[in-house]
Amino acid sequence: MAQQQYLWWQTGIIYQVYPRSFQDSDGDGVGDLKGIISRLDHLKWLGVTAVWISPIYPSPMADFGYDISDYCGIHPLFGTMDDFDQLLKEVHKRDMKLILDLVPNHSSDQHPWFQESRSSKDNPKRDWYIWQDPKEDGSEPNNWLSVFGGSAWEWDEKTGQYYYHAFLKEQPDLNWRNPKLQQAMYDVMRFWLDKGVDGFRVDVMWHMIKDEQLRDNPPNPEYKEEQATYEQLLPSYSTDQPEVHDIVAQMRALTDKYNERVIIGEIYLPIHRLVTYYGEDNQGAHLPFNFTLVNLDWDATKLKANIDEYEGALPEGGWPNWVLGNHDQKRIASRVGAAQARTAAMLLLTLCGTPTIYYGDELGMQNVPIPEDQVQDPQGLNMPGKNLSRDPERTPMQWDNSKNAGFSSGEPWLPLADNYEEVNVAAQKEKEDSMILLHRQLIQLRQSEPALKIGNYNPVSVDAPLLAYLREHEETRYLIILNLSSKACTFDTPHNSYSGKIILSTHQNRKEQGLQKSIEIQGDEGLIVKLEN
Repeated sequence: MAQQQYLWWQTGIIYQVYPRSFQDSDGDGVGDLKGIISRLDHLKWLGVTAVWISPIYPSPMADFGYDISDYCGIHPLFGTMDDFDQLLKEVHKRDMKLILDLVPNHSSDQHPWFQESRSSKDNPKRDWYIWQDPKEDGSEPNNWLSVFGGSAWEWDEKTGQYYYHAFLKEQPDLNWRNPKLQQAMYDVMRFWLDKGVDGFRVDVMWHMIKDEQLRDNPPNPEYKEEQATYEQLLPSYSTDQPEVHDIVAQMRALTDKYNERVIIGEIYLPIHRLVTYYGEDNQGAHLPFNFTLVNLDWDATKLKANIDEYEGALPEGGWPNWVLGNHDQKRIASRVGAAQARTAAMLLLTLCGTPTIYYGDELGMQNVPIPEDQVQDPQGLNMPGKNLSRDPERTPMQWDNSKNAGFSSGEPWLPLADNYEEVNVAAQKEKEDSMILLHRQLIQLRQSEPALKIGNYNPVSVDAPLLAYLREHEETRYLIILNLSSKACTFDTPHNSYSGKIILSTHQNRKEQGLQKSIEIQGDEGLIVKLEN
């Protein structure tokens, strides 16, 4: 039987760089492309194989780069196209891949396309965006809400119509039902693929097509006052429409004309709807982002149920993936605590499928409290009092104990964590039981062992707060046991069927110990055991 061939995005480890916060090279307090280049050796040392970079395109920065005014350029804040070309070259020189953020759902209101579209009702690009007449009483066309607060419809005085924006009013949604708009966006993809980028992470993929009849969204019966106002309604008609899969399939077909490129979809949906984005015959997104570990309570029973549900729901040939955090979500160490963050790292890097690491999580960076008068994120500013700003998880990377943590010689665009003098790359590299060395060990083990990299996942029945599973490939088997509480627990091997040696513990003091009939798992501990056959 022929050996299955695995592609780089299946066997690799993705690392998200938020460019504003990674490394500043010119002292303006904002990270840039030259800064990223200067830190690539860190990523290579860590063992990551692909770098995903959040938007670096020209933008008025109403939503920090997710409002794009030119899809084929580089914002001067980040550098020049020559800097980008150099970054791509340096990434490839280190045998790593570069993934760009693609933001096809909306543009900036400063984009030339929108400027033309709003100039008159009969402009050829009018239908590149979603324009609607008011209701007879002059009110919005329907009840759809903006993710960033308030109505999703903005009145345009000049042409006497509303336009739709799922996010800020400065981010009008593109009309993906228009074939000319589709072709223009596919041309954008070709521009970057021709340059040699290795793929795209597609922003809010599930938003791209809206209900053609623009029907009202139903009320959310489970809405709570502290939630974002957007959650008042269920986005039944404004997101996840059936026709979106045709668009994703077209994106995939275009990408497949290039050698070994990847499409990753940002999709916040329940598992049974998420997996539909793999597409018919797996001709959709290669990796619809799986946010199970981001959204769930840190509870062994719930996690096990969702991991098993996800594994069971994957279409034949669909490749799994896992995420612990990103630029929109509270950092894992702040959600579950510093001790459990180590166990979470072991979970992420031993589950079946491609893991994505958010910059700084390899250090155990935590959310940084931002004083109210320093909040910059529009999500926080537009819904004050709800503590919804995403600034705390976007603070500068902590490189060393020098001024500004080695991030910038100028004043950083967001404040640094108070503990950066202890929690930084340089200090942790010297400390035997550090978070960064745990990440490196986990990555090295994963990448050297086919059972952990491409092996099957099999759940192990165990009582909470323990979570356990096997990773198996040919004759090799690994048992992973994670204690998701701070209390010590005993793991009893089912039917005395497992014996082997502990090869890695999150506590660093258990290596080479044997596993026989039972083993004591310390609080907040994760173990990887190589089983004897």
